[in-house]
Amino acid sequence: MPPINDENAATVTAETDKKSQEDKKKKKKAVGGDGKDEGPEATMSEGSDGKDEGPEATMSEEDLELKERLETCVSTVSNDSNEEAVTAPIRLKALDVIVTELRGATSSMTSVPKPLKFLRPHYDKLKNLHSSIDSDAVKDNDMLVLRARLADVLAVLAMTMGKHEDRESLKFKLSGKKDYDTLKERGETSRIDEDNLASWGHEFARSLAGEIGQEYNARVLDGADPDDDTPFADLLDMVDVIVPFHVTHNAEAEAVDLLIEVQRLKKLLDQDAIDENNYARICLYLVKTADFMSDPDDLSEMLETAYELFRKQKQYYDALRVALRVGNEEAISGLFSDCADDMLMKKQMCLLLARHRVNYEVEDDDDEELNELIGNAHLSEQFLKVAQDLDVMDAKTPEDIYKSHLAETGGFSRRRDTGGPQVDSARANLASTFVNAFVNTGFGQDKLMTPDNEWLYKNKDHGMMSAAASLGSILLWNVEEGLTQIDKFLYSSEDYVKAGAALAVGILSSGVRNDADPALALLQEHVEGDVHIMKCAACTGLGIAYAGAAREEVMELLLPVVEAESAGAETMLEVSLAGLALGMIYVGKCDDTVGSTIVQRLMEASDEDLDHSHARFLCLGLGLLFLGRMEKADAMLEALRTVEHKIAKYAAVVLETCAYAGSGNVLKVQEMLHHCAEHITEDADHQMAAVIGIGLVTMGEDVGSEMALRAFDHLLHYCEVPIKRAVPLALAVLNISNPDFAVIDQLSRLSHDPDNELSQNAILALGIVSAGTNNSRVAGLLRQLSEFYSKEAGHIFCVRIAQGLLHMGKGLVSLNPVHSDRLLTSGPALGGMLVLIHSCLDLKNTLLDKSHYLLYYLTCATNPRMLITVNEDMSWRPVTVRVGQAVETVGQAGKPKTISGFQTHTTPVLLGSKERAELATEEVLSVSSVLEGLVILKDNPDYEPEEDK
Repeated sequence: MPPINDENAATVTAETDKKSQEDKKKKKKAVGGDGKDEGPEATMSEGSDGKDEGPEATMSEEDLELKERLETCVSTVSNDSNEEAVTAPIRLKALDVIVTELRGATSSMTSVPKPLKFLRPHYDKLKNLHSSIDSDAVKDNDMLVLRARLADVLAVLAMTMGKHEDRESLKFKLSGKKDYDTLKERGETSRIDEDNLASWGHEFARSLAGEIGQEYNARVLDGADPDDDTPFADLLDMVDVIVPFHVTHNAEAEAVDLLIEVQRLKKLLDQDAIDENNYARICLYLVKTADFMSDPDDLSEMLETAYELFRKQKQYYDALRVALRVGNEEAISGLFSDCADDMLMKKQMCLLLARHRVNYEVEDDDDEELNELIGNAHLSEQFLKVAQDLDVMDAKTPEDIYKSHLAETGGFSRRRDTGGPQVDSARANLASTFVNAFVNTGFGQDKLMTPDNEWLYKNKDHGMMSAAASLGSILLWNVEEGLTQIDKFLYSSEDYVKAGAALAVGILSSGVRNDADPALALLQEHVEGDVHIMKCAACTGLGIAYAGAAREEVMELLLPVVEAESAGAETMLEVSLAGLALGMIYVGKCDDTVGSTIVQRLMEASDEDLDHSHARFLCLGLGLLFLGRMEKADAMLEALRTVEHKIAKYAAVVLETCAYAGSGNVLKVQEMLHHCAEHITEDADHQMAAVIGIGLVTMGEDVGSEMALRAFDHLLHYCEVPIKRAVPLALAVLNISNPDFAVIDQLSRLSHDPDNELSQNAILALGIVSAGTNNSRVAGLLRQLSEFYSKEAGHIFCVRIAQGLLHMGKGLVSLNPVHSDRLLTSGPALGGMLVLIHSCLDLKNTLLDKSHYLLYYLTCATNPRMLITVNEDMSWRPVTVRVGQAVETVGQAGKPKTISGFQTHTTPVLLGSKERAELATEEVLSVSSVLEGLVILKDNPDYEPEEDK
């Protein structure tokens, strides 16, 4: 801008003097010439200045001076009387004064800025001035600069004064931008303000971003193609300025929001402003916001953006977490090659793959150690070491769990025949078998099965099978030692014992990869054999052993069983169990061969076959194939509509809810509630599946979970009995291994319901909610229930199973499928839980009948809930950690605390489902960003020990 000469300066000063004299005269007039006050009418009639008389009286001298200065500048800029002396450079100088005042005021928005307040009456005047500077006038560069600067000022004023729907702020900003572009073309670059947006402050940038989003949507509605940049070029140019501004000023969330609004999230990857200081906050925001995206494409785009950002910042562990969240297992090999030199990072990634049960093989020079880590080869050893450290190695008996001496109230004793010998009932012994298997799971020793064979023969038929299979649970993860103990039973003369041993081999290998593949080698002959019970056991064993492994040789073995011609109830049972096993082995893999085979079987089956109580497991097998895969299940849903039996409805609901499991998709929840709105008492299986589906869809996402709890209250009040029966199971799905006070309270009420099936489901739900937590409140409730239902065989069985689940692994394990700081849901674990949940929809024909061995599918969900810190060579390295309730920190400024109410412990420690740990010492750094399971530590190179004073 040219320097202002003396003549110009004199003009501006004269203007100011003239203005202040006029103001004084007006004030005198307002009070009245003869000293009498002529009232408010007289005051108001004197024009606009009279209006401000009240506020002006209370204004400080500085404010009055500012107001006068701004008004003088406005009249100079508008040059109403068209004085020739007021040239364009003088008008520009006056406009610069306004700009300086506004910029100084809008940088902080703690109160309404004074300049904005004083310029309010002149907004329309300035708008008219802007529109009056036409194309002829702007041939002069000074006038062009004036129009451009004026547009900037109007854009700021429009932020508070313009009509929201008119988007005036954005219109003026775009107009100004066009003028600046013209100046550029004319070579007047020195007169363009480079920092034209940032200097107006955060509030202006934020307001402008909102209007850009609205304008973008309006243009899309008018027919512009969102994939083409041309119709939005002017908007996207501004986005390219606003986004880096937000990112560099700690407003990363707003930058992401703007890019989502204009559907250009990939632009985030080109930002130079993203560095090691802010990438974590941006990625956390992306990952957490993804849960609220109803469109699957938007969801995957957000997660892929987070994945790419992590990769750019060389955070391969976090990139792997996001890749697993998307289900993109093809990315794993790329990540391993990216961190080829970082052996510690590779090991930590292998441990994550092991926890998520991903069947991946590293092809590397040192692949043996890495493959062992992915195959959970040392899991048993580490688990037992923790048990020794916590001093819980002693085997427990079922009686230690029941504590029936505490339940012996007077009334209870009198009802029993205390004189005669206690008679062992087969049902009670069967319950003790499961309790024993669950409580001592993974410990390798117990007091019923491992010492001798006596307990085996205290059961009959299917009970013997479950008793022999319980060995697999007791010796869980320890394949080498376990096989030698189970081997002798494989050659028993009793088919049931043999079948149990075959199932034990499968249970034993759950989640553990062994080069010898013992499960496949030992079970193959039984699947191909003719003995019914052996076939059932072998199919179930393979389903548990290879859950999530997607092994083709196992598929080829099981497919013929599913395709077998039906010859009555026994064949249908084999078909259903083989279909379920295939669903578990290919969980979340969307495999076409398995899917089409199961759908084909449902189409061809007779009505009698589909009426079989276990046909539901065939439907669940199909659902598990698409677990968490959302719209990829649509084609199978269409195919299911061709099945004419009533089970088609149930199959469709199961498939749809499994596909959207953990997605928090509100539309699917509404759809499921719609299913429940129908009042029917017969053939309501699909409604029960829909209720469980609500829990499934909203699990792992806090807002959805809370809303679902309210929906369940409504269902209990207004719906028919079949729907009520499923509510406790849905509550259990939402709170696996998380004994929330309110949920336990609700389940405790339901466990006394007069409807037998409802109360049994509530009792089992209590077990699932408290699984592996040793929660004393639940233990007390279950003891009371064992008294209350002492005469009801079915109820007592459920209470015992719930007690076994509560004390599972002596409190060292969890069934919760959600892990890695609640980001990932393990497919095999959730699948195992769903087998139990869907069995509960028809308890008297499944768990309370002869299919109780399906309970062993829970081993797929069983995981130690420990945090162990180790050195590079995987030897223990105890350090202090803080453990507390996890706090949501997404989008918060600064470095907020991630845990609350913490206690400091030395590792190893146990973590609850809603707890989080962080290192309490700066001496070491963790390779992983999430402290769960096995965590590798390395020395902190910047650590300086405090000197002793």
